[in-house]
Amino acid sequence: MAAISVAHLEGTTYRVTVSERDGQTTHEVVVTSETLGRYAPAGTAPERLVHASFEFLLARESKESILHRFDLAVIERYFPDYRRDIRRALGL
Repeated sequence: MAAISVAHLEGTTYRVTVSERDGQTTHEVVVTSETLGRYAPAGTAPERLVHASFEFLLARESKESILHRFDLAVIERYFPDYRRDIRRALGL
């Protein structure tokens, strides 16, 4: 099982570190207020959305397959079920 760490860098950018027995990867993710409003209930911290999004991604691909820099909204382009599933995971 992967350990996911999310840290706010500045503005709308977050650093995500995914650690597993075989090593770790680091990713920079942008979460705008529009993205947060589209995928998470009001009042949700961006870090919570990012963490849940990486759980979603890791259930579908390896940590090495996840883009190293991306806007969180791009996930829906690769995985059309993302919006439905992430909203469900966050209680919507």
